[in-house]
Amino acid sequence: MLLAIDVGNTNIVFGVFKGREMIDSWRMATDNKRSADEYGVLIDSMFRHDGIDPKDVKDVIISSVVPSLLFTMEHMCLKFFDTNPIVVETGIKTGLKIKYDDPRQVGSDRIANSVAAFTKYRNNLIVIDFGTATTFCCISADGSFIGGAIAPGLKTSAVALFEHTAKLPNVDLEIPGKYICKNTNEGMQSGLIYGHMGFTEHMVAGMKKEMSEELDCKPEDIKVIATGGMATMIESGVDCIDVIDRRLTLDGLQILYEKNKGLNKKRVLQV
Repeated sequence: MLLAIDVGNTNIVFGVFKGREMIDSWRMATDNKRSADEYGVLIDSMFRHDGIDPKDVKDVIISSVVPSLLFTMEHMCLKFFDTNPIVVETGIKTGLKIKYDDPRQVGSDRIANSVAAFTKYRNNLIVIDFGTATTFCCISADGSFIGGAIAPGLKTSAVALFEHTAKLPNVDLEIPGKYICKNTNEGMQSGLIYGHMGFTEHMVAGMKKEMSEELDCKPEDIKVIATGGMATMIESGVDCIDVIDRRLTLDGLQILYEKNKGLNKKRVLQV
């Protein structure tokens, strides 16, 4: 079996694959203070709770946007799964043509999302990940990563308002049901959530216009795929999202593993 690990700024997501089928997945909060042993024990307990034998894991692939946790996860894989993991980093085979000024600047999570979307949907695509950051990735039908955009995520914006103002509270992210609100909590929810919906529609419209000109296609022929924790909430108020694919990143890691089998045998981790 394959263990796929996506280390994000807010959460770490784990998925176990048997072949191409994901048989289970888990999520835990990202914590820079946890040791490799602590992460290993937590993963082991989640496996056993769901009836999975950790010994059945033969390979691991890791995507991380938190550099300080990468070594921790690599060490954990060696100690608890006796395997040197494949890491999504510069030089890994993706099957995409990365048309970025500096391809090394494209986050590993964006690479995994783009690889999965291109493999699964085979179209001109805009991939939106509503996470700690809201990211947009534009992929052509011939497999070119042609660029994108990055903005603060919905939760990040809410935390910024709370931390950088004297009186505004830390609000739950719930749709208030109206734009014009009569209290601070709902007023913040309106601005944050409806604002992010409008921002999403505006960004998609602008990207479709530029992509249609660059790729000589119609804007309506560009498919929009969304993933991430806030995707369902945002999708409920916009018309620009075609598909919500919750397992896009983990599927991308499984596909990247298939393209890079054996790469982990060439890497030597010093512990």
